[in-house]
Amino acid sequence: MAFPRLRAACAVLLLTPATGCGSDSGAPSASPSSSPTSPPTAWNLVFSDEFESPGAPDPAKWGYELGYVRNDEAQYYTSRSENVRAEGGNLVIEARKEAYQGYAYTSASVNTRGRFEFLYGRVEVRAKLPTGNGTWPAIWMLGTNIGQVGWPSCGEIDIMENVGFDPTHVYGTIHTAAYNHVLGTAKGSNTTVPNPWEDFHVYAMEWLADRIDMFVDGQKYFTFRNEGTGSGTWPFDKPQYLLINLAIGGSWGGQKGIDDSLFPHRYLIDSVRIYQQK
Repeated sequence: MAFPRLRAACAVLLLTPATGCGSDSGAPSASPSSSPTSPPTAWNLVFSDEFESPGAPDPAKWGYELGYVRNDEAQYYTSRSENVRAEGGNLVIEARKEAYQGYAYTSASVNTRGRFEFLYGRVEVRAKLPTGNGTWPAIWMLGTNIGQVGWPSCGEIDIMENVGFDPTHVYGTIHTAAYNHVLGTAKGSNTTVPNPWEDFHVYAMEWLADRIDMFVDGQKYFTFRNEGTGSGTWPFDKPQYLLINLAIGGSWGGQKGIDDSLFPHRYLIDSVRIYQQK
């Protein structure tokens, strides 16, 4: 989810370990490896939300992006219950076809900025994706210093992106000053996920000092390594925050148009868990 616009700085909750989505459709495909994720005993749970309490998402954990934000997308982001709510044990992000604030669609984007920001760890999000031409759900991260250094120097970690016109592939991608989709140098891969619009899957990322690994359902399909050449290639030695959003249309999601007959779209997130190494 490429993010070429500056944003304001915010407070940092730095958790030290014990020792935007852009058009990534050109990323090479990979099958998940046989290497499972690290066993749960290697990690401490430091942030979680199971969305058991109906209504608005917990304001101590989640904030919102509002309005038009990026990537020539067609939606207007809101914090209304019509677009984002906890319901039936899931976070529901609902994209609707409706006239609102001069836009033809509404949706939502939630994030932990200023609430939970961390350095190194494991992120797990169990989710069921929407599908159909025009949808672009994502799970991703941005450096908290974006207000000072801008994008892509802050670093972006795309844990999961999916576009509805290519529904069975999910993408994991890294953007830095040296490696990003604007330059055509973004680093990433994709893997096949059976029926992600029918079943929940666990989309995960492990962020260590020397590498970032991407997983689906416990199977690793991409690794990005720290080259040791500085912040242009590895800005990931500073805290980041988590974003979950459902875009409509845009530079990638809208490449095959938007199918208005499919609305409303619902992106369901069953749980969000963030761990750090013991």
